[in-house]
Amino acid sequence: MKFTNLVTETRDGILTLTVNRPRELNALNADTMRELDAVFGELESDETVRGVIVTGAGAKAFVAGADIKELARETAASGRESSVRGQRVMRRIELCGKPVIAAINGFALGGGMELALACHLRIAAEGARMGLPEVKLGVIPGYGGTQRLARLIGKGRALELILTGGMIDAAEAHRIGLVNRVAPPGALLPIAESLIGEIVANGPLATRYAMLAVDRGLDSNLEVGLALETSLFGLLCATEDMKEGMNAFLEKRSPRFGGK
Repeated sequence: MKFTNLVTETRDGILTLTVNRPRELNALNADTMRELDAVFGELESDETVRGVIVTGAGAKAFVAGADIKELARETAASGRESSVRGQRVMRRIELCGKPVIAAINGFALGGGMELALACHLRIAAEGARMGLPEVKLGVIPGYGGTQRLARLIGKGRALELILTGGMIDAAEAHRIGLVNRVAPPGALLPIAESLIGEIVANGPLATRYAMLAVDRGLDSNLEVGLALETSLFGLLCATEDMKEGMNAFLEKRSPRFGGK
């Protein structure tokens, strides 16, 4: 597919998706959101792609937020619809079945931070800065930021970031568990590629079900989460991938998973 605001490159089963509006600091306007929705909609059934890296074009920003010119025109009705559409895109990323890593190369603010939160893992460059500044504009995060941030770093820390609208640097984001790793200059994409490569070397059905178990389990009580884990474990025991993984271990060789 051809896009106006996204650049995509697939190599060795890894899709690198770059938000490409550097003059606007890669802000998420309506067209960019539609393109993100299209990409991840296609990925759900694309077996050639095993993992995704999301990053931003240029040296300044991952995604510096929503498009303020568009946001300023919202009414009560249109604002609600924009939030619904944005949340749908972020949830599609979260549930695409492929591991998605956000490679945060600069500012990740507002909708950009919400995009990073929808990814399964986050790696930040040392100079990156993150925050949810929506309250400074008289609104709140609308693409899932109030929900995902609190689940990730806890209620108190999330409320501090949301209510002050302040930014934190990569080191603080790592300290509070917002990002998984911090990358030194020039190493962001190599580290992201190494991590996604390590993940996709494992059974694709196993990684898909592991992400599903964690996602659904967090929104359930422990008993429901354990029951889901049991069901998914049983399903995996009937797969060719499980047999291949066990045989490869016993035969002291690398497994050749087929996703079946």
